[in-house]
Amino acid sequence: MSTFKSSTRIKRPAKEIYDFLADINNHERLAPEEEITDWSSTGDVASFTVRNMLKLSLRMERIAETMIKLVPASKPPFNIEMKWELSVDGEYTDVTFTIEADLNMMLKMVASGPLQKLADDESASLFNLLH
Repeated sequence: MSTFKSSTRIKRPAKEIYDFLADINNHERLAPEEEITDWSSTGDVASFTVRNMLKLSLRMERIAETMIKLVPASKPPFNIEMKWELSVDGEYTDVTFTIEADLNMMLKMVASGPLQKLADDESASLFNLLH
C-alpha cells in the first residue's frame, strides 16, 4: 500500500472545517484544476478523473467532527481510500489528508507524483479557503 499524506493547521473550530469537508460538493473546490477533471457529484458520491490517468467514483463516509473518508463507490482499477482527519489543538485544528492506494510497481512509478501533488494541493486549498 502506498501512502501520500499532507497536513495543515487552521485557526478555526474543528466543527467548521468538518462541516465544510462533510459536503462532497466542496471537494471540487479543493481539487487542483490541472490534476482533476470531469468532476460530478450527487449526494454522497463524487466522480472525477485524475490527470487523464484514472477515473474514480468515491462515496463519502463521515465520523462526526473527526474524520471524512472517501472510499470507492464502484470498482476502481486499484484499491484506494482518501481521508481527512481533524484534531483540535487549542484554537487551532490540525488537518491531515491521506491517500492510500494499492499500486502495482508500474502504477506506482506513474501515479506516485500526481497522487502526492493531489494530497499537497488539496491541503493547501483547504488552508487557503478556510484560514
